[in-house]
Amino acid sequence: MEQLLFSLNATVPVFLVMVAGYALKQCRVVDEPFVKTLNQFNYKITLPVLLFKDIAESDFYSVWDTKYVLYCFFVTLTSIICIWLIAGMTYRNKAQLGEFIQASYRSSAAVLGVAFIQNIYGTSGMAPLMIIGTVPLYNVAAVLVLSFTDPSAHGVDKTSVKKSLRGILTNPIIIGIALGMLFSASQIRLPVIASKTLNNISVLATPLALLGLGAGFEGKKAVKQLVPTAIISCLKLLVLPALFLPLAVSMGFTQEKLVAILIMLGSPTTVSCYIMAKNMNHEGTLTSSAVVATTFLSSLTLTMWLFLLRSMNLI
Repeated sequence: MEQLLFSLNATVPVFLVMVAGYALKQCRVVDEPFVKTLNQFNYKITLPVLLFKDIAESDFYSVWDTKYVLYCFFVTLTSIICIWLIAGMTYRNKAQLGEFIQASYRSSAAVLGVAFIQNIYGTSGMAPLMIIGTVPLYNVAAVLVLSFTDPSAHGVDKTSVKKSLRGILTNPIIIGIALGMLFSASQIRLPVIASKTLNNISVLATPLALLGLGAGFEGKKAVKQLVPTAIISCLKLLVLPALFLPLAVSMGFTQEKLVAILIMLGSPTTVSCYIMAKNMNHEGTLTSSAVVATTFLSSLTLTMWLFLLRSMNLI
């Protein structure tokens, strides 16, 4: 019972805030332009500030873990390659192939990752190191996948590749992490006034991000592509964690590191998938269905995975 309560306490509050965001949208308290602005504000301001503050105020030399970052990178790369190869040989609807691949591997690592770890441990924990190992690869791989599978194109879209690389270098979350690491490694202490100001901004990150996710939820889209959406949901929420969590445990990763890995592997498909698919000449229907379905189902699967890990005294 203790393990179940721990799991429910970790997941239910997160998803209830998302439900609140959805309810506010349905009651017309917030509208689409507000949700769009809110998501941009979270992406550019609150999440980067939260990650910067948590890293800047930590001991860089005790927090940095090269093995952990490399694990996150190579597991993500392996997942992408395997899904691409298998889907390329078996998926019949070639027009949707790129959307299928991207939605199957790309997690909501930054938003939900930070939310879950902060809900459990009170800080962003190992989320920044996990983000370093995954998010840049997510973006580069998405450009390659969507370019190669674009029905109207031949080969890689060089413009999209350059745009993606530029986007990585100017990504506010990556910049926040990099600056935080610089401050921590240099052992620069933030003045009390600056620390309290940043704290007042950073506490907004998780609730506002979850409200934005919930308000942007569109349930009707999930029924448009039931079979491929079900396969994506199974891969994203069950298969990848089942394959790579045991490997993480065998390498000695537990507690915050293991929770961050769980989020990397088994959190919902990120909304960024839909934006990128639409911007690269793909229909986007399958992607939006996958985002909706995995977000809804992850409330169950993440609770299950946390329960299992807690039962084995790994978190």
